[in-house]
Amino acid sequence: MRILRNYILREIAAPFILSLSALLFIMLVANLIHQADKIIAPGVSLIDILKLFISWIPYLLRYALPISLLMSILLSFGRISSDNEIAAMTASGFNLYRIIYPVIVVGLIFSLFSVILNDRIATYSHFASRKILTRIAVSNPISCIEDGTFLHFNRHIVFINRIKDNKLMGIKIFETQEGKPPRTIVAREGVLMPDLKNNSIKLKLIDGSSDQANSENPGDFYQLKFETYVMSLDLSQTQADKIQKKPKDMNMRELWKKIDNLKTFNIDPIELILEIHKKISLAFANLAFVIIALPLAIKTKRSSKLAGFAIGLVIIILYYALLASGSALAAKKILSPMLGSWIANIVLIAAGSFLIFRTVEK
Repeated sequence: MRILRNYILREIAAPFILSLSALLFIMLVANLIHQADKIIAPGVSLIDILKLFISWIPYLLRYALPISLLMSILLSFGRISSDNEIAAMTASGFNLYRIIYPVIVVGLIFSLFSVILNDRIATYSHFASRKILTRIAVSNPISCIEDGTFLHFNRHIVFINRIKDNKLMGIKIFETQEGKPPRTIVAREGVLMPDLKNNSIKLKLIDGSSDQANSENPGDFYQLKFETYVMSLDLSQTQADKIQKKPKDMNMRELWKKIDNLKTFNIDPIELILEIHKKISLAFANLAFVIIALPLAIKTKRSSKLAGFAIGLVIIILYYALLASGSALAAKKILSPMLGSWIANIVLIAAGSFLIFRTVEK
């Protein structure tokens, strides 16, 4: 039995490692493309980019692990079944339950590990990636600015009409003043210069004017023109160490603490409750994918990798469609948060168990 178990696990291991590596690579590249305008820019260090890549991996693993496990089982058991090895094993006196038992145990182990991954490691890494992106934004603020956007600082609201060759064009700045009308500064162009030591950004304005209040009559303004003018914009609102955690950044203990806090103000914490259940249900997607993949791979008897990928894709789409639908219904109070988060696992495990039973009985 030990020889059979080791053989089956060895057959699964190679496609699992290959699938996991390929999937992580694709996900990392997709994230890189999504954040390219922020991180691939002058002034962004290679070390920060590498740290960002590393911080993405644990969070992406929560999705990559179950999908890789699913694909590896479909490919390996599809090949074993098509070569009639399953038939040979059962003819030799091995019950099908004994053949698939080690794989189900692996799925359970992956699920238990993923509970820790989703609750602790992934949340920590997700929050770390947000802090790195904020630090990159501070060190290279122009990389995070788009044409026609408003930038909010402590006492200043800055409007940028467009960006050309790393220069800001068509700048309008509103400086709020307590008890007074806002001061307006207009400039043809400007350059951002980060001042990390003082936690601020120096904005060098070129060819502009400022509406200055009359000291005798604060309601009246007179215009001052300038060729160059340097002003400091406070970044205290955007420090990386002051970023507030989102639900995805919180572990279950922090989420429960936040839920109790919201309840004291009679605020419905349904989204936070859903996040807790989804952390656990996503972890047990490993087990659900194993249980549904085993009978499908055995019954289809296809050695073609394309067929395995096609079946896997259908299962993945079905799972996440059920998860999204269940979460949406739970958010609308049609389903309980637990049922809404677990409905995808329940459907796959029930269907897989039924198919396994039918396969064994034949």
